[in-house]
Amino acid sequence: MLDYVREGDTLFVESISRLGRSTKDLLNIIDTPTDKGVTLISHKENIDTNTPSGKYMLTVFATLSQLEREQLKHRQREGIEIAKAQGKYTGRKPIPTDWTRFGQLYGEWKSKHITGRDFMRRMDMSANTFYRRVREYELRHGITELTSA
Repeated sequence: MLDYVREGDTLFVESISRLGRSTKDLLNIIDTPTDKGVTLISHKENIDTNTPSGKYMLTVFATLSQLEREQLKHRQREGIEIAKAQGKYTGRKPIPTDWTRFGQLYGEWKSKHITGRDFMRRMDMSANTFYRRVREYELRHGITELTSA
């Protein structure tokens, strides 16, 4: 959209908070239409960048919007810490693993009789879970690979 707008166009946005993620980001985004002679109008904040007061208010609202986002993130982190301390926030339950079957398939996989994909499919695991379980299995059984330097 920023590449498409031309001089004399008016760009309407619902809210400046939807235009950029931070004040710096927003101001950088706004520079593009401004340099092209495009007017930016924000419906929610009633800002028109065609006027000096509109440009000023845009900067003020962008800063306030970023402050609000950062405070929200901060409160969220505090809430998570409180929940963890109370034992309410434990994360996702671990996926149960049949370690006997895993050990059999691990041997086949290491001896190159099956591929990693076959291993994952037979254990019904995603790639992330598979590699996490492989590391866990190797740690439990003291398996270390020799690396050549």
